[in-house]
Amino acid sequence: MGAVEQQVQAAAANKAPLIALLGNPNCGKTALFNRLTGARQKVANYAGVTIERKEGSFTLPGGRAMRVLDLPGAYSLSAHTPDEAITRDVVAGLRAGEQAPDAVVCVVNATNLRLNLRLVLEIQRLGLPMVLALNMVDVANKRGIEIDTRKLSQELGMPVVETVAVQSGGEKALLALLGDLSFDTPVKPRALSAIDAVPVEETQREVRRIIDACVSFDKDTGNLSEQIDQVVLHPVLGPVILAALMFLVFQAVFSWAAVPMDLIKGGVEGLGAWVGSSMAEGPLRSLIVEGIFGGVGSVLVFLPQILILFFFILVLEDCGYLPRAAFLLDRLMGGVGLSGRAFIPLLSSFACAIPGVMAARTIQNPRDRLVTIMIAPLMTCSARLPVYALVIAAFIPNRQLGAGINLQGLVLFLLYAAGIVSAMGVAWFFKRAARAKGQHPLMLELPAYHWPHLQNLALGLWERARIFLTRVGTVILTLMVLVWFLSSFPGAPEGATHPPIYYSVAGMLGRALAVVFEPIGFGWQICIALVPGMAAREVAVGALGTVYALSSAGDDVAGSLAPLIAQSWSLATALSLLAWYVFAPQCLSTLSVVRRETGSIRYAFLMAGYMFALAYTASFITYHVARYFLGS
Repeated sequence: MGAVEQQVQAAAANKAPLIALLGNPNCGKTALFNRLTGARQKVANYAGVTIERKEGSFTLPGGRAMRVLDLPGAYSLSAHTPDEAITRDVVAGLRAGEQAPDAVVCVVNATNLRLNLRLVLEIQRLGLPMVLALNMVDVANKRGIEIDTRKLSQELGMPVVETVAVQSGGEKALLALLGDLSFDTPVKPRALSAIDAVPVEETQREVRRIIDACVSFDKDTGNLSEQIDQVVLHPVLGPVILAALMFLVFQAVFSWAAVPMDLIKGGVEGLGAWVGSSMAEGPLRSLIVEGIFGGVGSVLVFLPQILILFFFILVLEDCGYLPRAAFLLDRLMGGVGLSGRAFIPLLSSFACAIPGVMAARTIQNPRDRLVTIMIAPLMTCSARLPVYALVIAAFIPNRQLGAGINLQGLVLFLLYAAGIVSAMGVAWFFKRAARAKGQHPLMLELPAYHWPHLQNLALGLWERARIFLTRVGTVILTLMVLVWFLSSFPGAPEGATHPPIYYSVAGMLGRALAVVFEPIGFGWQICIALVPGMAAREVAVGALGTVYALSSAGDDVAGSLAPLIAQSWSLATALSLLAWYVFAPQCLSTLSVVRRETGSIRYAFLMAGYMFALAYTASFITYHVARYFLGS
């Protein structure tokens, strides 16, 4: 296809009618967007904010091209969060640089029309052409909920169509309906005052009237989700179940990952030894064996543990348990000045602090939103897992304590728990410092329980593996080459009594930093690893692999790092490093996102400063207490 034809097609696509998908969170709106557009999506951010903007295209049965915009989930156009403000401004045609939609497809959860219809009635008052997509009708039918679609269409005065966004072909009825609509005459949305003119009480009464007229419930059909919730949300059993699930996850991270980790470790060792034996002595051999295999291989071996951790998180999210966990923790989090809504951003931070910080924008109260952002990095992100796993494997015996409890898994669980407890303590401090009073009620929709979708689970794990491997092949590889270079030159002088790395640029930098970190037990080798760790936490493991590979006499690579540090460090130093990484200052990319989300660089500096102070203090106490009791 020539450049002229591409320009013509692009111009035609820009003139295609724009459909906006709106709906409450958890209504299946994004699944429907993916079903309509497939791979024809463009993802960016709205100008001036980090809120994601997703636009795609699709073709109607008659061949007409359409554009579709997936707007952030909202409960009302009376915006209380940045996400809801974006949705309100775009649909009302008030956002600069954004075209008002030609029509709106309002996606509702058929199992919870009472909550969803309030937004539908608000949007209807803007006067835009509308279609109601009654999603998840299959789940509603299983729960004994019958909806008279024709009656609902009459009551609302708009077309209503049933969809099942998670099933192939579940969007066909919507496509057929959109094909019957005319988009020849643009309609300008009314002013937002049309929404404010109707009291909230009147909207709630209208919702009840429509539900009574159009929806019937089979009282003989038991609601399995409600029966499960009687146990899962029990004030005593609920927290016990949550703690047991989290404990199981961290046991599995060590127990299940042992075999694949050994395979990866053996493969890296074998390949590194083969490459090393095939090359002559020199800088290139050192770069490949000590720099790449010793550094990158040290990180790659932890891929199975990361995937197992995210397997459990994705399963719990997909089956509908995570919102329940938010309700369980609402009272606890309220005691430190947060609402249960902060649970989802904090949980996201176990993957990476960046999506956790960005997810905090769904919190209505500005103070709660800021506090959640400030404590999100205290959650143990996946980049810390390689550091934890390395030190635990080197210093904690692989011992069964009975009833399937592994000592290494128990230590990992306690490290994650330490991050959570410290986050609650910091939130309490911020609450006291701000003299905040009261607790904000939690409003969160609980989806029905269902078996996880295997396709979604597989895609989620593949995406996590792809992200990790991409980081290994780009950021980590680049930094490992840089660490190797700084650790190899200018080399040792004649008659040197230390390994060459001791006299290198990195060695000199490490010895300078050791003046600051020696009181917490960190030698110059650890100090070298802390510097590239500012770019990505897991780089610290790769840097240690490179440093100790260059320090050793043999061709040790990833698999030998644990015994090397076990011989070089005291147990007090190992415990101090674990304490450091519970609070370790954030990577630069996270601090950059904090600056964008808060609109001020001072919060990024505040975060880096308080986390450094906590990390240093915790490591200092841990190191000296351990030395006192261990006598070393």
